[in-house]
Amino acid sequence: MAAATETATAASCVFAVTLVLLLSTAVESRFVVEKSSISVVSPFDKRSKHDAAIANFGVPDYGGSLTGTLVYPDKGQVGCSAFDGDRPFKPKSSRPTILLLDRGECFFALKVWNGQQAGASAVLVADIIDEPLITMDSPQDSSPEAAGYVEKIGIPSALIGRPLGDTLKEALKKGEDVVVKIDWSESMPHPDERVEYELWTNSNDECGSRCDEQMNFIKNFKGHAQILEKGGYTQFTPHYITWYCPRDFVQTEQCKSQCINRGRYCAPDPELDFSSGYSGKDVVLENLRQLCVHRVANQTNRSWIWWDYVSDFHIRCSMKHNRYSKDCAEEVMKSLGISVEKINKCMGDPEADTENEVLKIEQELQVGHGSRGDVTILPTMVMNNVQYRGKLERNAVLKAVCAGFKETTEPPICLSGDVETNQCLENNGGCWRDNESNVTACKDTFRGRVCECPLVNGIQFQGDGYEACHAVGPGRCSVNNGGCWSEHKNGVKFSACKDNDLSGCHCPAGFSGDGKTCQDVDECKLGTACQCDGCSCKNTWGGFECSCRGDQIYINEHDTCIERKSSKLSGILTVVVLAVVMSVGIAGYIFYKYRLRIVTWFFMQSYMDSEIMAIMSQYMPLDSQQNQQVVHHDNEPLAHSSSV
Repeated sequence: MAAATETATAASCVFAVTLVLLLSTAVESRFVVEKSSISVVSPFDKRSKHDAAIANFGVPDYGGSLTGTLVYPDKGQVGCSAFDGDRPFKPKSSRPTILLLDRGECFFALKVWNGQQAGASAVLVADIIDEPLITMDSPQDSSPEAAGYVEKIGIPSALIGRPLGDTLKEALKKGEDVVVKIDWSESMPHPDERVEYELWTNSNDECGSRCDEQMNFIKNFKGHAQILEKGGYTQFTPHYITWYCPRDFVQTEQCKSQCINRGRYCAPDPELDFSSGYSGKDVVLENLRQLCVHRVANQTNRSWIWWDYVSDFHIRCSMKHNRYSKDCAEEVMKSLGISVEKINKCMGDPEADTENEVLKIEQELQVGHGSRGDVTILPTMVMNNVQYRGKLERNAVLKAVCAGFKETTEPPICLSGDVETNQCLENNGGCWRDNESNVTACKDTFRGRVCECPLVNGIQFQGDGYEACHAVGPGRCSVNNGGCWSEHKNGVKFSACKDNDLSGCHCPAGFSGDGKTCQDVDECKLGTACQCDGCSCKNTWGGFECSCRGDQIYINEHDTCIERKSSKLSGILTVVVLAVVMSVGIAGYIFYKYRLRIVTWFFMQSYMDSEIMAIMSQYMPLDSQQNQQVVHHDNEPLAHSSSV
């Protein structure tokens, strides 16, 4: 039985090595070194700029920079042992210490850890051979002793080429004050107002410290990721590495237990033991399921649900608790409102001898294109098409994501207490500020402050942001009077600012000046006021007053004086006019009060007269009729009545 186990274990190791070799052969020449900039600030004759390879551990200051005094130790130049003394490289002034060490003899991460413990703010490792820059990676899981310090490294570090290292060491040996600047501001591209980033991960939680690191990161970063995604600030995509089984091994038990779709998509056995535990096939299927969770959720504009599913799956369906299964995964999906039917449809048939649409895309994306390198390490983050270097930790990754936004467009979460610079708190960042209205041109961004004239309550300010800003456009007069002159005196206020005049500041009538300052004009002294005969002029603030001699009054419209006269006739006329007005008023009131009675009486009177006349006409002829009948001519007899 023991022999069989040893055979199975050996076969598993051989298979795992085969998969790794397949990947390494394909990507060895496509690994891309992500770089920062190193500038020698002093001495003056050494000023220059160089590339440095960002380490794959610690916390690179993406979006920022660090300027410090360079120190090369007298003893222990390789930094493989703890340095003597109590933090011998802690800063001796306001400028931080950057420690220079030599490559060789121990892990890169150990050198940086010892430097951090000795008080250094950053570590540069100088190569000892002439070669292209390489990435300083953290020790693999085969070094258990490294687990005690790798995750504790919180300072940045980088590898520099041998020529630069020799130049720096030579200057230090001469006793020169060497100052260098490490600049990460352009290490992360920031082309627009949205960051696109990827996480290459694995659902397997039995792969040592690497798996623990990525699961802790997902749990801790989930809140930030969902805020960014829901706000439309980022586009996140998860990815999973798979391998393929060589054609000659497709029918072996190893390939059948570690692969799906006839050897096309494989993963190493989690325990590296075919005889027990979970298989690589289980891992591939769960990886595919998690890809489909993101794809299906994205179709319903809920792409951020992936973070909930992966976190819950890790808690509820861990390999360590023997719950890593399809049934457990479906329980998690149902609890999050994810359609199990849609996920199964997305996954397809794992036994079919065909390509899987989802996993085929993943294998193609593993291979780098252009300046983007292949993904060879799990976990790996890619931001704006550049691989993130550094510790996979919540604040470190958030800082890198925020560095991917175009300056001044970063979301509020990037200005949280974890990552904001607060440069505006000290001396207003050196920007313009109006103390009266408390308006400032200093704007805090992820990369530091910018001096930019602001928009306040719909009022735009313009200027250089450093020396001056002034309000422009409608409403400008409500802010510090638009930067124009204004003064209040004797209960009267004058201003050189008008909201409807956007051409600038202009002194009002009665004042002269450039609009920034205005002085009262003495119209009397200039002779432009009160020019009529007999007029006298008195200057006032913002105007003048004219008066006339004696009993005359001044008519401003005509700039003239007229006599002030009174007569009995005018008094009589006034009385008459008043009497007429009162009479008309009384008559109007009486008519209003009695108009109904008068109209009614008149109507009744007319009606009665007509009735009486009608009755009388039946008994006797009217006067008009008689008059008509007695008319005769001289040669005709008198007419007689026709009545009986």
